[in-house]
Formats: sequence, structure tokens, C-alpha cells
Amino acid sequence: MNVESRAVTTNQNGNHEDLTTIVMRHLRSPFRKPIQEHNREAFAQVQKLVADWTGPIILDSCCGVGESTAWLAEQYPDALVIGVDKSSHRLARHAHYETAGAGQQYVLVRADLNDFWRLAVEANWQLHKHYILYPNPWPKAAHLSRRWHGSPVWPYVIALGGELVMRSNWSIYLTEVASSLAIVNCAAAVQPLLLTHQPITPFERKYQRSKQLLWELRAHLPEDGRYFPAIEAE
Repeated sequence: MNVESRAVTTNQNGNHEDLTTIVMRHLRSPFRKPIQEHNREAFAQVQKLVADWTGPIILDSCCGVGESTAWLAEQYPDALVIGVDKSSHRLARHAHYETAGAGQQYVLVRADLNDFWRLAVEANWQLHKHYILYPNPWPKAAHLSRRWHGSPVWPYVIALGGELVMRSNWSIYLTEVASSLAIVNCAAAVQPLLLTHQPITPFERKYQRSKQLLWELRAHLPEDGRYFPAIEAE
């Protein structure tokens, strides 16, 4: 059954008025939350693959059922594509979306990105591309800190480097990300996606059926992102 999706509703008229203050605070202050052991173990398994890999690395964060991860592996057969999601239920549904062929390299891992990204920075990962497709928008103004760019883990996203690609059905989410990156002198472009473009996630497919406007952000993250005070202090 095709279920249409309602457009995002928000009490914000534009970027959050406290965005700059909150992003600057996180850039200056280390993220002290202890890393959970199960996330450390999950990362260790992936790190074994990365340590032996000499090609580009693409990270598909919030990968859900992994449809986008498999698609990226098709598009970039010379890369190791890593899909990460915290939901075992979503990851268990991946078989329905699997399209891997000969020579493709991708892996799915269950982990909390608040820990996984920090461990990746600690292990000196430098990404070729980083996809974050349709993250939970948390559109209420009071929930800014729940958006990735409003959370204390944001400096680690920047530190992983590479080309950041984000998509959302709420344009303000991406304009906030662009403003957050501008703070570290990183330019980001936000463009609408055509309704005819190929959907690569179940959410994207559902939003298209509902005729929602979809948006994409692209930015080349700074190479010196790992030298933020928030990360140096650890």
C-alpha cells in the first residue's frame, strides 16, 4: 500500500536564531559523553576492513535499510562503502534492497553515529564522500540540539572530511547546515532535486509520491577540520 507523507511543519520562519551560538559552543568544547562498548565493538569490525583498504571510503550515515548504500556501491565500484544505522530492525530489511554485484565493496553496521563518528575521527579516517540522506528533521525550534548540526558531535562530521552530501524534504535543515559550515569557512550549495530524479531511499520514494519538494546540499569539507579545539582537547 502506498502511503503518502505529510510535509514538514515547523514553528521556525528561517534558520534558528541560536544556531551560530550553539555551533560555536560545540566547536570549542569537547564531546565528553562516554562511548558505549557495543558501538566500539561494531566500529572495530569495520576498522579491520578500512585498515586493509587502499581505495576511497564512502560513508552512508543514517542508512536505514541500506538501499542507498547498495546504490552507492554500484555508482562507485572502486570505493569501500560503509552504511551505518542504529536500528537493527531497519538493517534486517536490507535483503529486499540488496543489489550488490561482482567487485562491489560495501558493508552495513549497526551503531550509534554519536559514537561511530568520534571513533572514525580517532582512527584518522578521511572520507571521499559522506552521505546523510533524510535525517530526522526535528522541526520544532526547541529541538535544534537534536539536529546533527546542532549537536555536540557536529565537529566530528566536519573532521571526517570529503564531500558532504545531504538531502532533506525540509529546506531549512539544509540552510542551517550551510550556515553551520560557513562558520568554518566552508561553502555549501543547496539545490532543489527534480521530481524525476531516481529515488535511492524508501523515504525519498515516499516523498516523491507525495509531490514534496526535495533538497540537496553539497559541500567539500575543510581538510583541517580535525584541528578544532573540540577535538584537540580530547
